[in-house]
Parts: sequence; structure tokens; C-alpha cells
Amino acid sequence: MKQICTVLVFLCVALGASCVAPESESDGLASKSADAVESKLPEATWQKLPRWRGFNLQGLFMKEDWCEGQFTETDFQYISEWGFNFVRLPMDYRFWIKDGDWRVFDEETLAKIDKAVEWGKKYDLHVMINFHRAPGYTIASPREPRNLWTDKEAQEVCALHWRTFAKRYKGIPSRELSFNLFNEPFGADATNHAEVVKLIVDAIREEDPERLIVCDELNGGRSSLAELLPLKVGLSARGYGPQPLTHYKAAWVTGSDRLPVPVWPIPVPVNAFLCAHDDPVAGKKKGALEIQCQLDRETEMNVVVHEVSVKALLRVKADGTNVFEKQFKSARGQAEKYSYRRKMFNVVCKVKLPAGTKNIQIENADGDWMTISQITLTPSPGATDDVVVLGPLMLAWGYGQSAFVLGEKGRLIPANGPANLCDKEVLWSSYVEPFSNYGAQGFGLMIGEWGAYNKTPHDVLMRWSEDCLQNWQKADLGWALWELRGGFGVLDSEREDVTYEDFHGHKLDREFLELLQKY
Repeated sequence: MKQICTVLVFLCVALGASCVAPESESDGLASKSADAVESKLPEATWQKLPRWRGFNLQGLFMKEDWCEGQFTETDFQYISEWGFNFVRLPMDYRFWIKDGDWRVFDEETLAKIDKAVEWGKKYDLHVMINFHRAPGYTIASPREPRNLWTDKEAQEVCALHWRTFAKRYKGIPSRELSFNLFNEPFGADATNHAEVVKLIVDAIREEDPERLIVCDELNGGRSSLAELLPLKVGLSARGYGPQPLTHYKAAWVTGSDRLPVPVWPIPVPVNAFLCAHDDPVAGKKKGALEIQCQLDRETEMNVVVHEVSVKALLRVKADGTNVFEKQFKSARGQAEKYSYRRKMFNVVCKVKLPAGTKNIQIENADGDWMTISQITLTPSPGATDDVVVLGPLMLAWGYGQSAFVLGEKGRLIPANGPANLCDKEVLWSSYVEPFSNYGAQGFGLMIGEWGAYNKTPHDVLMRWSEDCLQNWQKADLGWALWELRGGFGVLDSEREDVTYEDFHGHKLDREFLELLQKY
């Protein structure tokens, strides 16, 4: 989680004669919904987005075999009956073009989107239309062949698509319908992004001057959005932090399968590097890992030495007295090639700690550097059912060692400083507070997507989610979970550690749903 444009006048590109209009030339969908009940939704403006609460629906998310290719009315019904008031529709433009021609529209698909908008009105849900894949831009794979930020034709066609949606839904009030231009835009600088956004905004407002428009954070929230203020648009952020928790073992995130099992809050980790000497240039810092404890009986401690560079001398002290030493050598002299200087050992070093030990020190007393992959305590020598794993450990090259206090269940708590690397307060200061500063400039704000994938333990999901939800409630921010049905959702998430409730043929995570309903 980590971390979340000067507007130039850019004349709207004229729609060329080759642009083919949709087959239906009605005055907009508003006339089709005259028999729907009057909306009770809150008013929505670009300066103040309501605290919407709801879900993303993936009916037209990606033009692949697994995608349904349509929206489902019961999804809208469930969301409404559960007390929520918002749906976001992230969509792929390839669904509504004909034969791959991005200037020709498929009325049959557009009619499916019409139904979703109608269901929003029927079930009193605000509908936010989003181009997850826009002509010339996507964050997904495969990438678009054209680049929206630099290609004039892509910009013209994208403006045509948004103009078509604006004309189609003109007259539907913004409390019921909004446009979210691009999903998580990246690859453009602030000025370039603002130029393209202005082009699209102008195209929309030529057809429907009152339409509420919302823009996602640029480059994952790491770039300024102040240049968008004159365009009078709201802003949408993400709630995917920290990513090692939210995307643990997500197949589309490289390296996520090698991450440790997430916990929450995330405690300050122990540095798994032990360096025998200081080297500022190489980033080596000598130091001993100190564990303050109270051992009421003789205890066996196992230290697993993972990797050694050149040589290392593992030394363990109990209350200042040496209780263990072991030499490790990995190099054949002073080999020039770095690969010859390192060796994987994965050796378990068994250390006897006397009863009454109050201070343990683990150090590399001589050589270059080494890493440890695990530290365990076994109060009864030889027993296997009461082993306590200490940690967490993390490889942190360039950082030294410090003192920890042995807490419950083997957690090592820093003796000085904060106990957690990431918790509710860190989420606030890192993800909510910086984004909320845009509110002070006049932008309306919301969290357009958030959630944790189904490989994250359910108890971790629940604690982390509640901290996020409480923060957003405090900041008066609305939110939309990614997703209703699927790995991030409350229905059919396929988590292995949940007792599901049968719900109209779906598997409902009732505990998670009730948590969402609280906030």
C-alpha cells in the first residue's frame, strides 16, 4: 500500500463523417424509465461525492471466454436488499464495437448496459460507468495497440465513445448515474493526462453538461491531480494497501506466490541479515539481534542458517555468556565471481538456553554476511507440539539489528519504537490522509475499488477490512468492493477457510457481508 495535472486548453476533436452513430437515436434512456420509482439516492456533485457503499460488477469487465458478457439483475437486487446504494461497472469497449471496428457500435451490447442502468434506478442504486479498457488505454493485458495519451486517433475515438454514452443517458440525474473515465490511468505525465481528460470531459459535456464525471488517481496515486480541478471532476482512489496482503498469491501479480502468509496488523519484522562488519558503501551494518525474554526453564532454540557469503561465525549469547558458536564457509578463497562466494546451507543450529535466561543475542561474529530463515523455541527439549516460531523475519539489506521483546505466540515486538510496520493508523496516514488533502482543494472523493484476494486468510481479511472501513467512515468516503461475486467478494469467493451459507445457489460469506453492512 503503498501510496496513492497544468490544464492546457485542448479543443475537442471534431467527430469525422466516418464515425458511425448507434443504431438507436432516441433522446436518451431517461425516457424509458418513466415508470420507475422516484430515486431516494443522495445528490451527487463533483465537489462532494456521497458516501456511496457498494460493489463493482464484472459483467462486461473483459472480453474473454470466462466473462459473462452481460449484467445480472439479481446482483442489483441483492445489493439493494442488503442495504447498499452503489454499483460500479468496469467495462471493456471491445464488447460494444462490431467486428473489431472501434468506430462502429453494437446496439445489442449497448442495450445490455441500458438494462444495468435501468436496474440501478429500479433498485435505487447509483450506477457508475467506467471504461476499464478504453480505446487506446488499459491497465490489463493485452495492452492496447494504440496509446491514448499520444495517439490523436485514439483520443478522437475515445471521445466518440464517451460522447455516445453521454447522449444515450442524457437526462438521467447525476445522483443516479456517473461516468468514471479511465481505470487507474498510468503511462502519462500530469499535463498529458490533463489534456486527454479535458478532451473527454468536453465531449461528454457537449452532449450532457450536467453529467457527474469522476477520475481515478493517476499512476496509482503517486502523481498530482491538482491540474484536474478546473475540469470540475470528482476523484476516485484505491484501497489495495498493503499489496502483499491484498494480492497474496494473486496469479496476475508477479512474485505474489513467494510472499509470506499475510498477518494483520503487520508487525515490525526482524532483519534476517547478520553482518560481521560495517561497510557503508555495500550497505552492510554490523549488529546483534537481541531478544529480551523470561525463560523459566531450560529451552532449546533452533536457528536456521540459510545463506552465507564467503564465511560467517554464528554466535549466540545468553545473558552475555557464549552458549553456541558455529563456523560456516562458502567461498573457495577470494573468488572474483560473486556466485562462487555464496552458498545455501539451510542448516539447523540447536542452541541450549539455560533456565532463567533474560537476554538472547544472535550475531555474526566474524566473516562477511549470513541470513537466517527461522528461529524457534522448544521449551521441552525434544518436543514437537509446543514449538514457538519467532518473528516475523524479513530480508532487509542495508538495515541493522535491534532489540525485541518476546511476546505471545512468538511475536517479537520492538523494544523501542512502534510495534507495527502497518496498522490502522499507518493506513490512515499513508492512504487516506494524503488523498483527503484533495478534498481540501475542492474535489469530491471516494474509494472506487478495494479488497483482498481469496488466498489472504479470512481472519486477516476481516481485521484489515474493518480498519479500512473505519478509516473511510471517519473521512466520510464512500467505497465499492471489488467485487460482488468472485475472489474478492462476498459471494462465491472460494476461500478455503470460510463456512459458507447457501444463498440462492451462491455461497455467501455472511460474516464478511455483515461487516460491510456495519460501515
